[in-house]
Amino acid sequence: QIQQERRWQGEFELLERTLAQLPHEQQRLDHVTAEIATIQAEVTQIQVQHQQLSTDLAQFPDPLPLLTDLQAQAVTNRQQHTQATGQLGATTERLRNLDELQVRLTHDQSYLEKCLHQQRLFKELVNAFGKNGIQALIIESVLPELEQEANQLLARLSDNQLHVRFNTLRAAKSSHKLIDTLDIFISDSRGTRAYETYSGGEAFRINFAIRLALSRLLAKRAGCALQTLIVDEGFGSQDLQGRERLVEAINAIAHDFQRILVITHINDLKELFPARIEVEKGERGSQLSVVL
Repeated sequence: QIQQERRWQGEFELLERTLAQLPHEQQRLDHVTAEIATIQAEVTQIQVQHQQLSTDLAQFPDPLPLLTDLQAQAVTNRQQHTQATGQLGATTERLRNLDELQVRLTHDQSYLEKCLHQQRLFKELVNAFGKNGIQALIIESVLPELEQEANQLLARLSDNQLHVRFNTLRAAKSSHKLIDTLDIFISDSRGTRAYETYSGGEAFRINFAIRLALSRLLAKRAGCALQTLIVDEGFGSQDLQGRERLVEAINAIAHDFQRILVITHINDLKELFPARIEVEKGERGSQLSVVL
C-alpha cells in the first residue's frame, strides 16, 4: 500500500513546483494580455485608415484619359525627335564653320591684346605727363617745404598763434572717391576755421607768409637767389603789436635779401626802420629825402 501511495507524493511535489511557477506564469499572462490589447488597438486604427484610404481612392479620377494623353504626347515627342535629328546635322555643319571662325578670332584677339597693351602704355604716358602725374608729384613734393617755410614766417608774425596746412586731396560730395584740390587750412588757438573769419590784420599776415614762402621756394627751384622784397602797404590793417611783429619778421629775414623796400603811409611805422626814403608833397611837387 505504501508503494501505491508514493504516486501521490510525486503528484504533490509537481503541484508545489507548479504553484511556485504560478506568479511567473501569471505575469506572462498579463503581459500577453496587454500585447493583445495593443494589437487590437492597432488593428482598429488600421481598419480606420483602410476605410479612409478606400474613401480617398474612390475620389481619384480614372487614369485612362490621362494615359491616352500621354500616349499622344509620346507620338508628338517622336516627331520632334525626328525634326531635331535633322537640325542636328545642320548644326554640325555650322559648328565646323564656327571652328574656322574661332581660329580667326584667336588670331584677332592676339592682335587686339597687343593694341590694348599699347593703348594702356599710351594712357599711362598721358597720365604721367598730365596734371595728375608728374606735375602732381612735383606739387606734393613741394607743398611740405612750402608749408614749412610759410609756418616758420607765420610763427614770427603771430607769436606762434597761426598755422597753415595744405591739402591736395578732398572727398567728392557725390561719391566716395578722392579728387585733386589745393585747400589751405588755417588754424589758431581756437581751432581751424574759414579764411573769411580772420581779421584783416590776420589775413594780411597769412597772405604775406604764404606769398613770401612761395617766392623763396620758386627762386630756390629756379636755382637763383631772391634778392629784392617789396612790401607795398598792408600795415594799416595791423594793430600796434601786429606791426611790431611784422617788422620783426622782416628784419629777421633781412639777411636773405640784398634789399627790402617797405612802402607805407603810417608815420609811426617809419621810425621802426633804420634807413628810409621819405616822400613829401609840397607846392613845388614831391620832394625826396634819404634818412640813414
